[in-house]
Amino acid sequence: MPESKHSKDMDSPDYSTMEVARMLGLAVRSVQLMVDRGELTAWKTPGGHRRISRESVEAWQLQRQGPGALARAAGRLQATVAQESSAGRPRRVLVIEDSVHYQNLIAMLLKQQFPDVELHTAHDGIVGLAMVGQLQPEVLIVDILLPGIDGATLITSLRSHVQFAHSRLVVVTSLDEDQRQPYAFALAGVPLVHKPRLVLDLPQALREALGAPEQTA
Repeated sequence: MPESKHSKDMDSPDYSTMEVARMLGLAVRSVQLMVDRGELTAWKTPGGHRRISRESVEAWQLQRQGPGALARAAGRLQATVAQESSAGRPRRVLVIEDSVHYQNLIAMLLKQQFPDVELHTAHDGIVGLAMVGQLQPEVLIVDILLPGIDGATLITSLRSHVQFAHSRLVVVTSLDEDQRQPYAFALAGVPLVHKPRLVLDLPQALREALGAPEQTA
């Protein structure tokens, strides 16, 4: 996968290729190949320096540790939430969605109708799980079919910890009612937006999740 062309400052919390190689105990060339294969997310600064996303490194480490890593990660998120007060933090929405088209569409809707909300995006479930602990978003918009870990499993992992009750969930999916049946165990009581109606239905679902007033004409 080619590197993203986002500009990032060198003072960002993300890593250089050499730093990632040291962290993972790998050769620099191996890390470069992981970026090329899309296993790690990277971009180049205006000065031409490669930077690698901290979230993608943490997600790769979680995947290598096996299924038990999800439970351990959730435990670490619990400690983070307990230590941090929500007072004074910006209102945050985290979108966990692998389709760039729908990422952009959701971003457009939020910018138009919720300009004071801080938007963050994860392209798969593992990265999303890591970002939940770092960001503590007020609302999670989660697709069902995700690489890494599906949205239903992600929702179940978060629901197992009562301190995440303050994070409201909204599911977006292209699956029809019959196709959603295998995931029904995780979707009970969660607002669901069918992607063909996303522009019509997502704003209202977000207003309810954020406790925002109805817009008037």
